[in-house]
Order: sequence, then C-alpha cells, then structure tokens
Amino acid sequence: MSEAGYADQSTSKNKDGFYYDDGRDRTLSSKDAARRQLEEDMAKFLGCGGNIESIEPNVRADPPRKPESNYGSRPI
Repeated sequence: MSEAGYADQSTSKNKDGFYYDDGRDRTLSSKDAARRQLEEDMAKFLGCGGNIESIEPNVRADPPRKPESNYGSRPI
C-alpha cells in the first residue's frame, strides 16, 4: 500500500516524490479504501482542533468580469 492508502498497482511516484493515480485500479474496494482514508484524515484534522467551514454555493473566488471584445483590434 502507498502512503495515500490505496492498493498500489495504479499509483506511481513521480520525480517530485508525490503519488498520482493513473486510473488503472479504480475498483469498488479501492474507492472504499480512499473513503476510509479520507474519513480517518478528517477525524485526525478535527481532533487536532481543525474546523470545517461551510461556504454558500453562489460564492466565487473571482468575481465576474465585464466581457472584453478584441474584435478588429489588429492594426491595419
């Protein structure tokens, strides 16, 4: 098993030392293992004093901008 806790045929370590999933082993059991790992990590985070904030669905990180037109902006 890798550091991420998945059955390790489909996870590989890149040159930076991070694991990535190439999708070859996406079975129900691997998804259940990922869910269990997420639940354990959340419990550890909350147990160390972390909190989870709920954000409204309509909140965006970048506000909408006025559309720009560059039609005909090329010099003649």
